[in-house]
Amino acid sequence: MNTTENTAVHQIAPLDLALAALPVLVVIVILHLWSRDARETLYGFARMLLQLTLIGYVLVYIFEAKHAAVIIAVLAVMMLVASWIALRTTRLPRRTLYPLALAAVLVGGGSVLLLITQGVLSLSPWYAPRYIIPLAGMIFAASMNSISLAAERFEAEAMRGEPYARARSIALKAALIPLTNSLFAVGLVSLPGMMTGQILSGVSPMIAARYQIMVMCMMFAAAGLAASLFLLLVKPRFDDIKKAGE
Repeated sequence: MNTTENTAVHQIAPLDLALAALPVLVVIVILHLWSRDARETLYGFARMLLQLTLIGYVLVYIFEAKHAAVIIAVLAVMMLVASWIALRTTRLPRRTLYPLALAAVLVGGGSVLLLITQGVLSLSPWYAPRYIIPLAGMIFAASMNSISLAAERFEAEAMRGEPYARARSIALKAALIPLTNSLFAVGLVSLPGMMTGQILSGVSPMIAARYQIMVMCMMFAAAGLAASLFLLLVKPRFDDIKKAGE
């Protein structure tokens, strides 16, 4: 890297990028040797490579979009997919819980996205794609992960015979563990993605820190609201979940 040019992002060549996969392969080999089941991990990485490669091309066109309808359609697809993936950990039929997960992502994540983009950043136009798409991605991903963790833990506690209120409380705490840990570690153990990216591109560390504070707030809020809403909406299904474990 040219250290004299501190305002340009270092370009990663494809062959250099391949080096990042070497430790990944080591982990996959260990996983295979220990469990004889690394297929899901391989499939996940294959999807990641394909999806990120394609989205790199797609975002070029999305960022140039001049119509709000295009951005709304993209956000809708993001929410639909996130809601479906969020239920990957549950043993109950996805079709049964999908409307609940979608409502939780829409209300929990959507409200936070609205507050951040229109209140904190005051985007103009309100659908500015270079801001709203990356922020929506972080918010919906946080909502998706928290619902996934909450659903798995809630189901486990219900099948153990815990009452609804107790299962709900345990599930919400479990869903927020990753983000709570990141609150303690940020700045001391890690410099998160947005802050690191901005610093590498030459933005003042103080400005980058403010953006990262905003990101941490929005992700924790979206995750907590989405998981809470999902756990409230799933209450009528509580007896069915308990019976599934009998």
